[in-house]
Parts: sequence; C-alpha cells; structure tokens
Amino acid sequence: MISSHTKLLNLLSERSFRLGDFVLTSGAHSDYYIDCRTTTMHAHGQVLIGHVGLAAIRDAGLRPDAIGGLTMGADPLAYAIAAASWRKGDPIHAFSVRKRAKRHGKGQLIEGCFEPGARVVVVEDVITTGGSAFKACEAVNQARGDVLGVVGLVDREEGGRAALERAGLHTIVLYTASDLRAAVATADSART
Repeated sequence: MISSHTKLLNLLSERSFRLGDFVLTSGAHSDYYIDCRTTTMHAHGQVLIGHVGLAAIRDAGLRPDAIGGLTMGADPLAYAIAAASWRKGDPIHAFSVRKRAKRHGKGQLIEGCFEPGARVVVVEDVITTGGSAFKACEAVNQARGDVLGVVGLVDREEGGRAALERAGLHTIVLYTASDLRAAVATADSART
C-alpha cells in the first residue's frame, strides 16, 4: 500500500514540477520550476496535504492554535491542514497574512482565525530564500502571536530552510526539490 506521503510526492512531481529554462522571482535562472498551486488546489492534493502536513506537525510535537502564512501560496496548505485537524478532533484553525494591510474596514494584515497570544505554525508552499515565511512570521510577531515553527511543502534547497533555522525557527520540510526531481526521473524511466 502506498503511503499518503508517497502519493503526495507523486502528485507534486506529476502536477507541479517542470523542467526547462525559467526565470525565478529573484531574477535567477533555473532548470526547473515548481508551481505547487496545481497540487495544493487539487481536490486529492488537499486531502493528502491535510493528512501529511498534520502528521508532520504532530510528529514534531507542535501544538498550534492556528496555521497560516502569506497569501496565496500558503492558503490552501493552511486550509487543508485545518480541515484535517478538525476531522481528527483536535482543531488547528487557519489564517492568512495579506501582503499589505487592508485600507478599509479594520485595516487588518492577518485575516481569519488569529488572535493575539495564539500559538501558530507558519506554512509556505515553496521555500527558496525563506522570504515569504519570514514576512508571515513578522506579521504574526507584530500581532503578538507566538510562532512555533514553519512547515514548507517543498524546499528548493537554496538556503531558505537554513536561513529560517538560523533565525531560530523550527523548520519542517515535507519534500525537497531533489525529491521531486527523483520522482519525475523514476516516473519517466518507468514509462520507457
């Protein structure tokens, strides 16, 4: 029987990992691109992310009140894990961090189920430099929350995880770019 962790790896490698010549947000060139949204917004991906993400958080001994990160990459991860936690009877509620505070209403930077004093896990779909996770952590800290750690769906292995850990943030990575590349190679060789 294939584990949920392996099923999610296969789905990510099939739907989200592309080889080619790509320009990244940083301006750097890469021979691959990872667009996790094609997996994180997929119905089966949601179920798998909820199961695998929640298990990783619990295995690490983290007991957050809420989970979230910088919109939009983090949103489907947070929602999937929150839904899975509810089904397990041990809820972790979700929140989203806006890129900038609203200019109307309450002018909030953090939306959803977040309150000052909340213990949170910040999630990120792809960790490259750690910048998005750092922004989300900063917003949580400014709102008087307590960041217990960071969960990244995929680490590009370009120093982001190490930067987060140097800053004292317990960082859990579910997959690496190397894992996805190897899964694609395995699938390609099985087809030939």
